[in-house]
Amino acid sequence: MDLTAVAKPCSFGDKGTSDVVLRLRNSEGRPEWFYSHSSVLVSKSGFFADRLSNPGSGSCIEIHCSDSTYDHHVNLLRLLYLPNNSLLDSLDSVQSALGVLPLAIAFRCENITNCCIQYLEAVPWEDKEEEQIVKEVLKLGPVAMPILARIQPMDLSATKTVFISAVRFATSIGGSCPPFGDELKTSAQEQVEFMLGGDEDTPLVTADDEVKSVVKSGLSQVCSLFENELSSFLLVPDITAETAETRILQCLSDVEWMCNILPKMDLMKDFVCSWGEMSRKILEIVEDKKLDNAMWVLKVKLIEVTGKVLEAVGYGNVILPAPCRVQLLKTWLPYIRKIKPLLDAKADEDTDFPYKMDEDLCQSIEGAIVSLVLALPSNDQADILSDWMKTEQLKYPDLSEAFEVWCYRTKSAKRRLMEGLDRVGNTTISL
Repeated sequence: MDLTAVAKPCSFGDKGTSDVVLRLRNSEGRPEWFYSHSSVLVSKSGFFADRLSNPGSGSCIEIHCSDSTYDHHVNLLRLLYLPNNSLLDSLDSVQSALGVLPLAIAFRCENITNCCIQYLEAVPWEDKEEEQIVKEVLKLGPVAMPILARIQPMDLSATKTVFISAVRFATSIGGSCPPFGDELKTSAQEQVEFMLGGDEDTPLVTADDEVKSVVKSGLSQVCSLFENELSSFLLVPDITAETAETRILQCLSDVEWMCNILPKMDLMKDFVCSWGEMSRKILEIVEDKKLDNAMWVLKVKLIEVTGKVLEAVGYGNVILPAPCRVQLLKTWLPYIRKIKPLLDAKADEDTDFPYKMDEDLCQSIEGAIVSLVLALPSNDQADILSDWMKTEQLKYPDLSEAFEVWCYRTKSAKRRLMEGLDRVGNTTISL
């Protein structure tokens, strides 16, 4: 076969001008013949160039393919006949490009390979397609890796920049972006949580001083917004107005979100301190007579957030000086003691009343309070336990365990003191 002859215009399947026949087995297992042209095959495929350069190759080439790749083989043969500048436009789906690509690599069709890679790198992928693309590309090796550019891990600097931007948006640093501000802020919060989900680069990003500074600014921002909204609430003519209530609950939701993410960044102490600083003002407002029979959802949410703070301090995840721990207890313990029976009474009156402290919340708060009390100096324990026994609401939180431990410790301490005095006396006499 003369491969040096001047190529003449030809089209795929043109039997009259064909000098090479390709044989594929179709989906039914029967061989199917494709009339081709050596000039096209040699110029477009390294595989065919090698085969046809062999004097003994003959004019028939058999190609083995499976049922699943048959259509892709036919598509590849058709693409060999297209001009290079038309290849990209001829690809019309992820599936077709992904099917042709491994064949183009195997048959060493450089132009078709590059167009498939360019197409797959640029077009949108469905979730299922993405999984398939990743699987196929990993099989094909380095030549196809540009396809995965969109899902390659970012360098640390880029990850940090995206994380900081998301935190700014999630905490409204710089102001909100109406009319879709709340929706976008919620989306940003979800993405921040996702980025904190245990990736190996997460500790490196969250330990960065700039990142911590931005997160602390975000905490200050959401706490300030919540405090301002709550302070202005009592000035609203109609405290049952849905708009005002919605704004407060949204601000509190942002505060709670910060409470959830800060432990993942070792910044829970900052949240505990911020919550402690504004607790007295919060309680002054929610215990106002205007709210005696209103804003139940706010009251329950406040207890939920406080429960997380009590757990962090009570179980030693956040270390605070004893006076701060005492202040935290003395601020919130009376309110929790007061609000629990009110919520229970409302639930008894109306079985559909949705705002209540569920059993898990009650147990977690009670356990945290007991642990917190037992870690205080003895005199502070005595003060809190004495106040607890003077109240009518002994049932919740139940501090009887803390009281029993305090009594035991007190007796033990007295016994150790007496034993110590006896030893000192005996030593004196022996001298």
